[in-house]
Amino acid sequence: MPGRDPSANIAIPELPGEIAGLGEIALNLWWTWNPPGKNLFRLINPYLWKESGQNPIELLKKLSQKRLQALVQNEGFMREYRYVYALFRQYMDDTTVYSKEEPLPIAYFCAEYGLHHSLPIYSGGLGFLAGDILKESSDMGLPMVGIGFMYPEGYVRQIIGSDGWQNGANETIDKDRAPIERVLDKDGNHFTIQVPFIDPPVYTSVWKVNVGRVRLYLLDTDIKQNDPWDRQISSHLYTPDMNQRLRQQIVLGIGGYRVLEKLGIEYSILHLNEGHPAFALFERVRSFIENEGFSLDDAIEKVRETSVFTTHTPLQAATDVYSFDMMSHYFEDYWKRLGMDRERFMDFGINPDATGSGFNMTVFGLKMCNHRNAVSKKHCDVTRRIWKNVFDRESAQHVPIDYVTNGVHLSTWLGDELTEELDHVLGENWLNMQDNRDLWSRIDEIDDETIWRLHYTYKVRMVNFIRERVRRKWSDEGIDPVVAMAEGVMLDPDVLTIGFARRMTEYKRPDLILHDLDRLEKIIDNFARPVQIIFAGKAHPADTPGKQIIQRIFKVAQDPRFRGRIAFVEDYGENVAKYLVRGCDVWLNNPLVPMEACGTSGMKAAINGTLHCSVLDGWWPEGYNGENGWAFGGDISDDAADASVLYDIIEKEIVPLYYSIDEHHYPAEWIGRMKASIKSIAPAFSGRRMMKDYLRKFYIPISKVCLSWEK
Repeated sequence: MPGRDPSANIAIPELPGEIAGLGEIALNLWWTWNPPGKNLFRLINPYLWKESGQNPIELLKKLSQKRLQALVQNEGFMREYRYVYALFRQYMDDTTVYSKEEPLPIAYFCAEYGLHHSLPIYSGGLGFLAGDILKESSDMGLPMVGIGFMYPEGYVRQIIGSDGWQNGANETIDKDRAPIERVLDKDGNHFTIQVPFIDPPVYTSVWKVNVGRVRLYLLDTDIKQNDPWDRQISSHLYTPDMNQRLRQQIVLGIGGYRVLEKLGIEYSILHLNEGHPAFALFERVRSFIENEGFSLDDAIEKVRETSVFTTHTPLQAATDVYSFDMMSHYFEDYWKRLGMDRERFMDFGINPDATGSGFNMTVFGLKMCNHRNAVSKKHCDVTRRIWKNVFDRESAQHVPIDYVTNGVHLSTWLGDELTEELDHVLGENWLNMQDNRDLWSRIDEIDDETIWRLHYTYKVRMVNFIRERVRRKWSDEGIDPVVAMAEGVMLDPDVLTIGFARRMTEYKRPDLILHDLDRLEKIIDNFARPVQIIFAGKAHPADTPGKQIIQRIFKVAQDPRFRGRIAFVEDYGENVAKYLVRGCDVWLNNPLVPMEACGTSGMKAAINGTLHCSVLDGWWPEGYNGENGWAFGGDISDDAADASVLYDIIEKEIVPLYYSIDEHHYPAEWIGRMKASIKSIAPAFSGRRMMKDYLRKFYIPISKVCLSWEK
């Protein structure tokens, strides 16, 4: 098969030579953000495409040789296949690299990646940010390589019981049905390394994910060389067992660094997304000492000058902290090899605000990287304040932490039909200029009827998707009709729909809108202008208060007085998110201020014309302009006051605006706000703008430093 070793993934069936390129496309997630790629697989068999969960590997495995030969004989299919394969090859072979100044190669380390639901190795926003960064880097031609974990049992499906309690079931990844490839050694065996400094020895094998032109390498300890306890290191994302979590982070940071080293993949810039992979910094110090002859101090300084640390937490308490005894157990030989004593080694992770608490991974990242960033302007202010003592600064204003506000990969999150309309209005080259605000002024040229028709299409699609999930659950499990009502079987696409979908935890206040049920009932049960609310999101398996919030929402959704117009959608993930961000009319966000680091789900909704209604936290202070959504709340959160203002906004602004239908049978003023949302949010919060910020603030300056050293 062109471009790959077929033995690397035995899941791809033998394909006729005329359509051999299907295997290449199936094993590259390029198709997930390019509509022609998705449509090509759908064209093979729409029913099987749906039943396979839009997994092209699964689809191809279900096809008989007879069916494959029939595709070759189908002129219409072959015409489309040649067209899509040509697009794919042109993309892959394009050597154009963004930039007025090309950066040196970047290694991007993260504990999770949200790329597509056929590869469930993610938990939430951190993972989707990492996935969008890889995709945008591919589109821009940036020299990036990713390192992460394969979690064979790490994706927990959310199952809501009839009592509303969240239960979990592990969804095991079938590695031979996922869009991944085994990395092979020179003898054709699965590439495997021993992770240094863990005794008894731990081994990890390596898988490769093709994300367009970017390669993501996933570490997997679930292999026969390891003892059962060690096989479990990579099984679960964010395991609550702190000893196992430490071992996991040793494998990710030190093992991940060694994988790149053994594969001969060279890079100059190390970018860590949160503290989970931060041990890669120590391994880089070791490499500079042993491979390039640096002294310890010079090696540390070089690592600091060439590494980027991105922090997301707005709380010190939310960081990973390991006891000194636990660290000593694993790292005593390591610090000796680096030429350190215990005191100096531990000092890298000591938080001056809690000196006896242990080794803090966020503090370690902040101390070992001279390039540090928060993920929104407001989050930067919060981050500087909570970590100012790490830098021994009296004023947070002078703390050396910058910010790069998150962005989203437009091609992934925009609806396909809206993308086609943008091709027509903005020109086919608009994606290469997506961060240019002036370009987006042409959104006003899209006629109101077209915008409304597209949005209503997405809304109907969302409601049908939710109903179909309930139908399947009823068919498989025979659920109670009241449960079916609570899960959305009675949703109506003609009703104003508010969506709240994100991680279910106390600080995000998912149930704020339920604060006054009597007042909410009047809003929802308005005969002439009804409202419906869709909730979705998972609580962490160990987050009992989060599970209690879900249960409360579910109980309210079962209450007949709300007439089935409150729904909780089970098992929120990438696929569900795409339906909701495109199909809801309003996207609600009301965390405790200032607890939202950024919050990209609102960006994904806004670029599709879903209007954002949020407290002024995270990215919204940068995005809100008075015309593209609504803002409420103050600098100090108060549930009763915030809920009251929210009800006022819904009753006095949102509902009247949505139901103000003109002579053309659609709400012209509402559509005006939708256009304002798209044209203000899309360029400013695109993945392209985000990656240009990383280039300007970090990657290019680091590259110049590296090149000056070489001279």
